[in-house]
Amino acid sequence: MSPTISAKRSGIRWAIALVGTLLAFAFLALQPPSPASAVSSASAEETDDGQEVTDFYLAGVITFDDEPVADVTMSVEGDGFEAETETDAEGRWRLYVPEAATYVLTVDEDTLPDGVIVDAAQLPEGMQPISGTTASFEVEFGLTGTKIVNLFLGEGVRETTSFVDQLLSRTVGGLNFGLLLGLASMGAALIYGTTKLSNFAHGEMVTWGAVVALLVTSFWQLPMWLGIIAAVIGGGLLGWGLDAGLWRPLRRRGLGVVQLMIVSIGLSLALRYALQYMIGGGTYQLPGSSPTPIKLGPISLSYIDMIGMGVSLLVILGVAFFLTRTRVGKATRAISDNPQLAAASGIDVDKVIRIVWILAGVLAAISGILWAYFRPGVKWDMGMQMLLLIFCAITLGGLGSAIGALIGSIIVGLAVEVSTLLGVPSDLKYATALVALIVILLVRPQGLLGRKERLG
Repeated sequence: MSPTISAKRSGIRWAIALVGTLLAFAFLALQPPSPASAVSSASAEETDDGQEVTDFYLAGVITFDDEPVADVTMSVEGDGFEAETETDAEGRWRLYVPEAATYVLTVDEDTLPDGVIVDAAQLPEGMQPISGTTASFEVEFGLTGTKIVNLFLGEGVRETTSFVDQLLSRTVGGLNFGLLLGLASMGAALIYGTTKLSNFAHGEMVTWGAVVALLVTSFWQLPMWLGIIAAVIGGGLLGWGLDAGLWRPLRRRGLGVVQLMIVSIGLSLALRYALQYMIGGGTYQLPGSSPTPIKLGPISLSYIDMIGMGVSLLVILGVAFFLTRTRVGKATRAISDNPQLAAASGIDVDKVIRIVWILAGVLAAISGILWAYFRPGVKWDMGMQMLLLIFCAITLGGLGSAIGALIGSIIVGLAVEVSTLLGVPSDLKYATALVALIVILLVRPQGLLGRKERLG
């Protein structure tokens, strides 16, 4: 086949893939959002303390001897969501949450006057401190989107949850987060291993999975199992479309790694704002978000957390089997080790790379659904919040190693969740992943499972 005919056919395939993708975006964007599933059009607004404004909030006043108490730190936590604020000069506070559900409200006792605690005798009816504490309470919304909790202080001795119990609870939460992060990181690691591309659009591939599930379930009112199937298929189709319409033609034209990385940055921006056009700037909830947690001693997990961890483990074991026991998996590893030698030995490199992109899209979609429940909520830029952690996990585990990316993800998850026990503010907890990365790279520059390479 002549180069001219090959170039024409490549251009036709690229055009077909591009037009198909744009038509899919246009079709999905025409579907009207369900008012019941949206938090609010005002959710893009933020308060002075950085909270995202929603239709649901906890509020109240803190007083001591009938006088307001200012500068008391209040926090709320539930099913992966966290926020905090401080009381104003009149003792008032307000904490916005994604939806009406059950949350844990905590008063930071270090910010209370000396010798006083929350007076349990004056708590609202039906509300009591969580066992082992004097300033943490389970709060459940009623029929409205507002829950008022006025707190009165009195003299007393403070009780706190032991450090060991908190460490155990945060460790389980870190494993949960690390497993869902590992799904996305393994796909990105396989892409890097076979193409040497640092895909900055991988975060949008994660968001795409959550958005497809949201469209099918909340917008179109179909069952959740159909939403999951649609998200997995949609993730695979996105991976196939990106490789067929963009990356393979660019590889055949001999673009270098730096040029491809810059293209991926532009693709990331384009996909991100296409997703914003489709669902808007608000935060939306998948069916069953924020379920009632199940207490297992000091550990608090919902049934969705348990299902998510089980699904993550099964998928990870499936990927490990694929890489170590199938011909395509072994070919993938061969290409990661030496693409020229793999091609010379008869392996169809382009075909294997196409399969890797499809697999990466599926893994990203599953991770996006689990991330939407862990946050909780679906937002147009949610994948961007994971991107730095994905790269951190890949580098930590060793560039190009899928199993290394999984191990790196678990380390990142544990570092993020446990760091708040060591005094790291919740707003900075994701930065601890970078600290872990720096420490390990100082000891082992190639990463945990990476190989040393000769420079020069």
